[in-house]
Amino acid sequence: MKLKYKIGVIIILIALALNYGIDPLGLIKTAQEKVKENTANLITGNILSIPSEFNKEINVYFCPKDNCQSEVLKTTSTAKSSIHCAIFDLDLPDLIEFFDKASNYIDVKIVVDNENWKHVKHLNFTKKDSTSQFSHNKFCVIDNNKIWTGSFNPTENGNYKNNNNLLIIESETLAKNYEDEFREIWNGKFGKGDLVKNPKVKINTIDIENYFCPEDWCANKVLDQLNKANHSIYFMTFSFTHDEIGDMILKKSDEGIKIKGIFEKKQQSKYSEYEKINSAFEKLESDKTKQANQNKVIFDSNPAAMHHKVFIIDEKTVITGSFNPTKNGDTNNDENILIIHDEKIASKFMDEFNSLWIK
Repeated sequence: MKLKYKIGVIIILIALALNYGIDPLGLIKTAQEKVKENTANLITGNILSIPSEFNKEINVYFCPKDNCQSEVLKTTSTAKSSIHCAIFDLDLPDLIEFFDKASNYIDVKIVVDNENWKHVKHLNFTKKDSTSQFSHNKFCVIDNNKIWTGSFNPTENGNYKNNNNLLIIESETLAKNYEDEFREIWNGKFGKGDLVKNPKVKINTIDIENYFCPEDWCANKVLDQLNKANHSIYFMTFSFTHDEIGDMILKKSDEGIKIKGIFEKKQQSKYSEYEKINSAFEKLESDKTKQANQNKVIFDSNPAAMHHKVFIIDEKTVITGSFNPTKNGDTNNDENILIIHDEKIASKFMDEFNSLWIK
C-alpha cells in the first residue's frame, strides 16, 4: 500500500511539473541544470578526451609577401581521393583550372557564396549558398587528413593585394571537423549546424581549438581568450563592430594590459569599434597614465585591404580564421576559427603585425 502511495505521489508531481510548471521538488530545474552542465562540458571538451596527433606539419603563410595561391596549389595537388572546399570567393584562373582537371579523377566539391558564384557557376561540382547571409568560410579539406584555412580568399585581390594569412595543417581530427562542417553546408544547412565534435586537439606539442559560427558561439570563444590576457593583446581586424569584444579590449586596457590594434580603413563607420577604443586610448594619453605610451589603434596603410581577422594574446596564443569580430560573423554567417596556443606560431603572426604597424 505504501509503495503504491509513493508511486502515485511521484506520478502526480511529474504531471504537475510537466503540465503546469509547478515544480516543488525541483525536478525540472535539476534536469535543465544537468543538460546545461553536460552541454558546457561538451563545448569545453571536458567530457571528450582530447585527440593527440604527432609528426604533423603546420605551416603559416602571409600574402602577398608569400604566394598563397602557389602554396594552396602545392598542397591541394597532393589530393588522391577528395577535395572539399567552402570558399567565400574564388576567381584565381590557375586554381579554377586545377579544380576542373582534378574533378575528372577525384571527388571535388566546392561551395561558394552566392554573391561570388558567377566565377565558377560553369563547373558542375560547385554549389552556391541559398541564403542572404554570407557563406564566409575560406577552407578546403584534402583527403580527410589535411586542411587549409585562414583569412585568404583565393582571388586576385586575396593573393596579390590584400594582407591575408593562410594555414596549412596536417590533422585527421581537424580535417574531420572541417569535413563535417562542409557536408552541412553542401547539404544546404547554411548558418546553422551541429556543435563541433572535437573542439580541442593536440598536434605535435601544440594545443589547438577549432570552432564554427554560429553554432559554436565564436564571439564567446574570442571573449574568453581575451579575458585571459595577462600582458598584451595585438589585433588585426578587417571588420570590427562587435560591441562586447570592443568592451573587453577596454576592460583589459583598464587592467594594465598592453593593447595595439590595426583596423582596415575602408571599414570605418559609425558601427566600427575604432572610435570607441581610440577615444578611450587618447583619454589615457591626456591623463598621462601608464598605458599612454603603449595602447594605440591605427588604420592600415594598404591601398587594397588589410583582410586579417587576428588576435594575438600574450604573444603565445593566436586566434585566426574567417571570423570577423562582428554580430553577423557571430550569429548569421558561416565562419570558422582556430585558436592556436603556441609561441612559435604566435611569433610569426607578431612579425606580420609589426610589418603592418610600421608601414
